[in-house]
Amino acid sequence: MSAATCVWDLKATLGEGPIWTGNALWFVDIKGHKVHRYSPASGEGLVVNTSEPVTFLAPLAGGGGFVAGLKSGLHRFHVATGFQRFLEIEDAALNNRPNDATVDTKGRLWFGTMHDGETDKTGSLYRMDAHGVARMEKNICITNGPCVSPDGKTFYHTDTLEKTIWAYDLSEDGLLSNKRVFVQIAVGDDVYPDGSVVDSEGYLWTALWGGFGAIRFAPTGEAVARIELPAPNVTKPCFGGPDLKTLFFTTARKDLSDETLAQYPLAGGLFAVQVDVAGQPQYEVRLV
Repeated sequence: MSAATCVWDLKATLGEGPIWTGNALWFVDIKGHKVHRYSPASGEGLVVNTSEPVTFLAPLAGGGGFVAGLKSGLHRFHVATGFQRFLEIEDAALNNRPNDATVDTKGRLWFGTMHDGETDKTGSLYRMDAHGVARMEKNICITNGPCVSPDGKTFYHTDTLEKTIWAYDLSEDGLLSNKRVFVQIAVGDDVYPDGSVVDSEGYLWTALWGGFGAIRFAPTGEAVARIELPAPNVTKPCFGGPDLKTLFFTTARKDLSDETLAQYPLAGGLFAVQVDVAGQPQYEVRLV
């Protein structure tokens, strides 16, 4: 495993949601109201400004752009045509917004909502497929880290403020059962589990908000490796590159003091690390 390199020093306020599709890494800056695309082959970056917080992207099957989570709901997004909302998720009075998301092998979109003020347990976990949207969990302040094992049989979901990553049995028809604690993060009082991804061996990588890196957990929940980054708030990992052996990380400058930002000037940057075990491919959302 190589050392981490900052490949784009873009100083994101809240970099999040990286996905690898079309030979490029797409991600968002939630608080900066931006969509980003990074092309490793050329080193070029694209920035698309948005009128409201954009929280995740998930590619649509058939090359039809993305499903995007915005504070106002789910939108279809294409660089050429912008955003078109097709679903309001929750009552705006809750002051919720979508947060993290993933797509499983069946093309189902899993995403969570969270309280934008990060104080109330008004967030929920949802599953969206061709039949519509179903609420799978509720009463969570900050939903995070949905991801699925390579065999499609285990689903993971993170309650960030409770510092708990949950595991579930995932059935063929998208039902969750046998909820259990996968791991509880206990590496520091102000360190919280953020986004996660599962590699091709079924090991889960979890980013650490306030923890300067990420931890790799075995399917048994044992911590087996750690990556250190020169940024306090690491938000989510994503496997990319032609062999899916580049582990990218988004980071954030949110909540950092001027003194901390001076000490860690690369905070908010996009980082890359070469790893030995490949990730899973990015699956596409299938709504029909």
